[in-house]
Amino acid sequence: MTRLVEKFAGSTESQDPNATRRGDTVSLDVDGRRLVLSVDDANKLQQELEDALTATAEFMHTTAEHRRDGKYVVERRGADSAGNRKVFDSFEELRRLADRLPRTVGADDLTRVGLTGGRRHMVLWHLIEHPEFPFELDGRQPLTATRPSDA
Repeated sequence: MTRLVEKFAGSTESQDPNATRRGDTVSLDVDGRRLVLSVDDANKLQQELEDALTATAEFMHTTAEHRRDGKYVVERRGADSAGNRKVFDSFEELRRLADRLPRTVGADDLTRVGLTGGRRHMVLWHLIEHPEFPFELDGRQPLTATRPSDA
């Protein structure tokens, strides 16, 4: 299967990149410059670009992944099953959910927005841990968070 480099960061003034495979090399034209790579190097570059575009952040209890397709995945740190993961259509979807929550929020409040089981606690931990959200840990038993009054 032919794989060509397909991810580029360019400005609006730049020309669209063009990649062409010829035998065991890939010729890549970007902004009037040509780069010739072996197929192996082009595949490695493609993987590095994909990895760079998929950002993962680790927190104490959760991890988060911004996927290339725009989805935002919250996962219990160290988990290896889908039951410990919640996939949001975007980071903005999680932000809108957080904005709708009351000033003091517990896991039961997340049940009302469609989260069940351990996912409620995992997402609440994520809202507490992630610096983009104004929630602070209020209590562990039961898990409760509070949004400061100025947020």
